[in-house]
Amino acid sequence: MSAIHLSQPRATVQARLPDGRVFEAPPGTPLAEILRAAARPGEAPLAAAIVNRKLAELALPLTVDADVQPVTLAATDGMRIYRRSLVFLLVTAAKELYPEAGVFVEHAAAAAGAYFCEVRGRAPFTQDELDAIRARMRQMVAEDRPYRKSVVPLAEAIALFRARGEDDKVRLLAHRQKDTLVLYQLNGHADYLQGYMLPSTGYLTNFDLHAFPPGFLLQFPHQDTPTQLWPGAPYPKLFAVFEESSHWLDRLGIRGAGALNDAIAAGRLPEVSLVAEALHEGRLARIAAEIAAQHDRIRVVLIAGPSASGKTTFAKRLAIQLLAHGLHPYPLALDDYFVDRELTPRDAAGQFDYETLGALDVALFNEHLLALMAGQAVPLPQYNFRTGLREAGPTITLGRDDLLIIEGIHGLNPNLVPGLPPECIYRVYVSALTQLNLDRHNRVSTTDTRLIRRVARDAATRGYTAAQTLARWESVKRGEKLNIFPYQENSDAIFNSALVHEMAVLRPLAEPLLLQVRPDTPQYVEANRLLSFLQWFRPGPAAAVPDNSIMREFIGPHPTLLATWSWHDLRVKDEG
Repeated sequence: MSAIHLSQPRATVQARLPDGRVFEAPPGTPLAEILRAAARPGEAPLAAAIVNRKLAELALPLTVDADVQPVTLAATDGMRIYRRSLVFLLVTAAKELYPEAGVFVEHAAAAAGAYFCEVRGRAPFTQDELDAIRARMRQMVAEDRPYRKSVVPLAEAIALFRARGEDDKVRLLAHRQKDTLVLYQLNGHADYLQGYMLPSTGYLTNFDLHAFPPGFLLQFPHQDTPTQLWPGAPYPKLFAVFEESSHWLDRLGIRGAGALNDAIAAGRLPEVSLVAEALHEGRLARIAAEIAAQHDRIRVVLIAGPSASGKTTFAKRLAIQLLAHGLHPYPLALDDYFVDRELTPRDAAGQFDYETLGALDVALFNEHLLALMAGQAVPLPQYNFRTGLREAGPTITLGRDDLLIIEGIHGLNPNLVPGLPPECIYRVYVSALTQLNLDRHNRVSTTDTRLIRRVARDAATRGYTAAQTLARWESVKRGEKLNIFPYQENSDAIFNSALVHEMAVLRPLAEPLLLQVRPDTPQYVEANRLLSFLQWFRPGPAAAVPDNSIMREFIGPHPTLLATWSWHDLRVKDEG
C-alpha cells in the first residue's frame, strides 16, 4: 500500500514507442512534432504513424495517451503516402502552369522507380515544360505548403469535379455509398486521393520528371533507398504490355472503376467478361502460334511470374492451344528437383529458403532436360514434402512433337538452365499487370490485385485466414523481388493475366475475409486499407466468369472438365 499516493492530474499526453521510450507533450501536439523529437540519426524520413494499431497521418493531434509506432519511407505504407502526396504536388503544379492539361497517372514503371503519366487535352509535355513543372514543384517544397484536409458533402464534391470536366471522378463518385468525401487542398486546388497524405510539401525532397513519349515519368524513391532516386529506365517489354492493356480498355470502353460500375449496374458484366476473356484467349493463341512456328528448335517452355498471377491456369490453357497446333505438351514439376531438406540453404533468420535457386538441384535438372531432348528415357524424381527427400518418379521419353512445359519462380533466370542451348527455350512471364484505375489520379496497384486474389484463393483452397495471408505477404514480395522481377525482360512473351472486372467479382469473396481480421493484430491496418479500396467497386456475380477463366483459380474450384484434367492427361501420346 505504501506505493499508493495521492497525485495531481497530468497535463500532458504520452506517446509510448515500440522501443520502450515514452514521450510527453501537451494535448493536441501533432504526431509529426512528437515523432520528430523521437527520431534517431540515420532513420528513414517519417511519413505516418500507427496509433493504437490504426494508421494515422502525421498531422493528427495526439489528445490521449497512446501506443505510437513511427511509419517511415522504408515501410510500404510510408512510401505509398509519399507517392500519393507527390502526385498531388505534380497535379497542382501542372494545373497552375498549364490549366488546359489533364494529368493522368497510368501505371507504375517499377524499374525506374516512377509512375508513367500521360497528358490529355493538349500535346504531351516537352522536357522544357516538365522542367518548368519540376521547378514549380520544388518551389512549393521549399515553401513547405500544407495539405489541408476537409470532409465535404458528396454532392458538393461531384459538382466540383463535374465543373472541372473530370468525368472519370464523377462516374466513380456516383456509386459511392457514403454521403461525404474527404478532399485535400494544396494552393487552393482540391482533389480526391484515396488514402492519407503527408502534412505538407516540405516532406517531398526527392523526385524528378522525365519526358517518356507518349507521356512522362514521375520519379520517386524506393522504400529500400528512401532518400535516393533510381537511375534505371522502364522495362521496354513490360511497358509495351501496359500499353496493350490500355488499348484493351479502350476497346471495352472502360477506362476507370466508375465506368466498370456503370457497366455492372446496366447488367453488362457478362458482356464485359466475355470480351475480356476473348482478348486473353487471343493473346494465348498468339503465344502458342509463336511456339509452334519455331517448334523445330523450341523444346522447352519456361513459365514464371509472381504469386497469384494465374500461372497454373495459364499453363493449362497454353497446353490446350499447343495441342491444337499438333504439339504434345508435357509438364515437368520444378519442385521435384528440390535438394534434400538438410541441404537446403537457409535465410537470414535461419529458416529453410525454398525460394532461392540454391534450393534446386540445377545440375540434375539440366542433365535430365538434355537427355529428354535427345530422346532418351529419363527416370524423373519426385520430391516428398513430408520427408524432405527426393524419391524415384516415373520414367519418360519425349517424342518428336513433345514440348516440356515448366512452371516455377526461376523460369526467367538464365542460371536455371545454363546447360541448355538458348535457342531451344521459350520463356513466358505471367503477371496481373493491372491497368484499370479508380480515376485519373488514383491508380490500382498490381501488387494489390494479386494480394486480393491470394486472400480469396488461400481461404478457399488452403484454409488460410486473411490475417495469415497478409502476414506472409511481405516475405512473398521479398522473394519475388530477388527471384522474379529482375528477370522480366528475359521473357520471349509477357501475358497480362489481369481482367478488367476482377475486383468486382473478388469483392464479395475477399471482403468478408478481410472483415474477420482482428483489430488487435498487426495485419489490421492492411486489411482496413484493402477494404477501403474494394468499396470503390460495385460487386459483380461470379456466374459471369467463364469456366476456363484465370479468375476461376481464385474465385473457386473450376466446375468443368478443364479443372479436373491432370497435366499428364493433356499429353497426347503417339501409339505408333
